Amino acid sequence: MSLSTALRHAPPRLAAGAFILNSGLGKRNLDAESAAGLQAMAVNAVPQLGELDPKDFAKLLSTSEIALGTALLLPIVPTWLAALGLTGFSAGLVRMYLKTPGLTEADGVRPTPDGLGMAKDVWLLGMGLGLLVDAMTAPSKG
Repeated sequence: MSLSTALRHAPPRLAAGAFILNSGLGKRNLDAESAAGLQAMAVNAVPQLGELDPKDFAKLLSTSEIALGTALLLPIVPTWLAALGLTGFSAGLVRMYLKTPGLTEADGVRPTPDGLGMAKDVWLLGMGLGLLVDAMTAPSKG
């Protein structure tokens, strides 16, 4: 990977990585009620998550966000790999937004006032897909 490629990937990796890392750090010590609330929303996208204890779910989510945020921030992690993680994670967030009752208008896409905060996660999906496409289609210098 050339230096210019790494520099081109730095802004979205830094922005997404810092945001996700901070989110994961903030979830490290969730109380049982907050953990259960997060889990209830996640179950809308992935029903199997309901089989976990809410505190275990919160730990898993926190650890996943910390790992993903760190991978995005560390330049030694290849962009394609960090982008794959970001794309998968953010696709799950967008699915959760689309599947949670009350977050979208009747059309199932446009956000309600309650869904606006979650609808904005689409920017993470766009960043992940953009980085992934760029990393996979950049000419190899060799």
